[in-house]
Amino acid sequence: MDRRYRHYDQIMTLFAGVLLISNLGAVKLVAFGPILTDGGAVLFPLAYIFGDVLTEVYGYKHTRRAIWMGFFVMLLAVGALTVVRYLPPAPEWQDQKAFEAILGFFPRIVVASLVAYLFGEFVNSYILARMKVKSRGQHLWKRLIGSTLGGQFFDTVIFGLIAFGGLLGAWDMARFVAIGWAFKVGVEVAMLPITCRAVAWLKSQEQEDYYDLETDFSPLGLTLR
Repeated sequence: MDRRYRHYDQIMTLFAGVLLISNLGAVKLVAFGPILTDGGAVLFPLAYIFGDVLTEVYGYKHTRRAIWMGFFVMLLAVGALTVVRYLPPAPEWQDQKAFEAILGFFPRIVVASLVAYLFGEFVNSYILARMKVKSRGQHLWKRLIGSTLGGQFFDTVIFGLIAFGGLLGAWDMARFVAIGWAFKVGVEVAMLPITCRAVAWLKSQEQEDYYDLETDFSPLGLTLR
């Protein structure tokens, strides 16, 4: 039987909320001079920080649960918005085309994000959990950065190819991936002092510092470990 944790549910809720808001923002491509990215980059790196905290404190199994919860929240969002899109608009409402122009693209963004998110988050959590065991819990900053490098790489490449394939040329796609990956890793590095303090505080609060010594790392969680 799982332990009851004081803060796990709140972190999982924030994790799912960050994912949902990021995907709404990702509908818009933004450019700062030569820098091309999507609006989801404003908040999405926090999802990986939450994933790092969950894995480091509670272990892979509890992170897996949070990852799937975020997945189902996004499925619910895309289902609801798709239904709303096709409901007959009221005669007084003149913004149907604007609604479709923005949220009509949302399902493609969601598919891209969900596939990328699942690959990226599971890779991130797996790398961090394995590095923690190998390092015997030493050098937290190394595994935070190392797991982010791996997870964000898969996330950025998969998202870019699915979301903007056919819309961006090869050069723009390469630039999108390189800049997005560098930005997300940069946010992780910049947030390291806060992340490390949050991890230490949570370990103290929860009296937990989980090591995935015998964990089933299947994303589907076919065993109880």
